[in-house]
Amino acid sequence: MTETRDAGTPARSAPGTVPADLARFTLCLGDDALVLGQRLCQWITRAPSIEEDLALSNIALDLIGHARVLLAWSGRLDGSGRSEDDLAFGRTEREFRNALLTELPNGDFAVTVARQLTYTHYAVLLYEALADCADPDLAAFAVRAAKEIGYHRLHADNWTLRLGLGTAESRRRMQAGLELVWPYTPELFDEDDVLRRLVAAGTVPSPRLLHPSWQERVGSVVARAGLSVPAPTWQASGGREGLHTEEFAPLIAEMQSVHRQFPGGTW
Repeated sequence: MTETRDAGTPARSAPGTVPADLARFTLCLGDDALVLGQRLCQWITRAPSIEEDLALSNIALDLIGHARVLLAWSGRLDGSGRSEDDLAFGRTEREFRNALLTELPNGDFAVTVARQLTYTHYAVLLYEALADCADPDLAAFAVRAAKEIGYHRLHADNWTLRLGLGTAESRRRMQAGLELVWPYTPELFDEDDVLRRLVAAGTVPSPRLLHPSWQERVGSVVARAGLSVPAPTWQASGGREGLHTEEFAPLIAEMQSVHRQFPGGTW
């Protein structure tokens, strides 16, 4: 994975933390960033304007930079010695642990905005909380990640307002985008056994405790845009266990195509 930014190189786990648990946690975060970055890359040359083409490209670059750090860290912590390239390009789709929200197809621009709105508010809250965690390397990385994703959040907020307060058609599409992505948001705050152990050890914050703040912040933006917070009748889950949407396999195949065509190649 070629990336020009250096987001740090964390390499150790906090005292009292099982390395395998932290490896799983950083893998999930890395997969979130990698998959969402790949989705946003699909907007390149297809965005509504040149300005948005550049904006989405830069957001994707930030996310891939985060993924590079987190996946490399996971490979060291789990004892496998796998690099970020090994984890990004050498796993099957069932081995990815990203939240389903991050892999949803881009849809029209309003769907992408809705996905960005819900994800970035979650990610900023998570990384802000991780900035105070017991692991010094993870805390240092979280400070930078929170700052960068804060700009992504501002971009999503502004577009939500522009579409919601624009024409009747843009408002309809923005509301439809929110309705589509909303059932996928609860998974961001789920806790499995690994995460519960990390929370109990004081290594990471409980994502469930972040949910009320997320609801308040996202709900405020939605209300200011003249839109309604959806009330879905179902919730998606399974991404953290490797159960993905039918659109995920083509995304991974596209991302891994060059690596698989030229194994071991460098450039």
